[in-house]
Amino acid sequence: MLFTWNTTNLCIVFRWWHIKTDAGLIFSLLGVVALTAGYEALRSYSRQYEAWVAKRQEEAPIGAVTEITPYPRWLGRNQVPSKTAPAHIIKALLYAVQSFYAFMLMLLFMTYNGWVMLSVAVGAFVGYLLFGSNTSATKESACH
Repeated sequence: MLFTWNTTNLCIVFRWWHIKTDAGLIFSLLGVVALTAGYEALRSYSRQYEAWVAKRQEEAPIGAVTEITPYPRWLGRNQVPSKTAPAHIIKALLYAVQSFYAFMLMLLFMTYNGWVMLSVAVGAFVGYLLFGSNTSATKESACH
């Protein structure tokens, strides 16, 4: 793959996402912007959910340890108080969706097409503007 600005016969990630017209290119680039902004929305929602769970735990009466989650012995842990198993499962699901989403955005970027790459950057900008007001502008990790 080589970096290019060429949009003739451009295929974006999937065989069915094949650009053949100028209108198709514009709608696809707008779609990439929206997808990337959606990723920032998901990250924002995940942070809000974690803050909500933490606040509920702080507000719980002292001594009201909810559940004990047993960990398998091969993990080297005994029974550890959980932060509530359902909340932890939801956070794990949100993390998995974010990871999948981030890698899909990486594949968009790896088309090595300048227009698609710029659309990913513009989407990150728009997403941060709309959903990142309570977030540091620095990233925790390189990919997601």
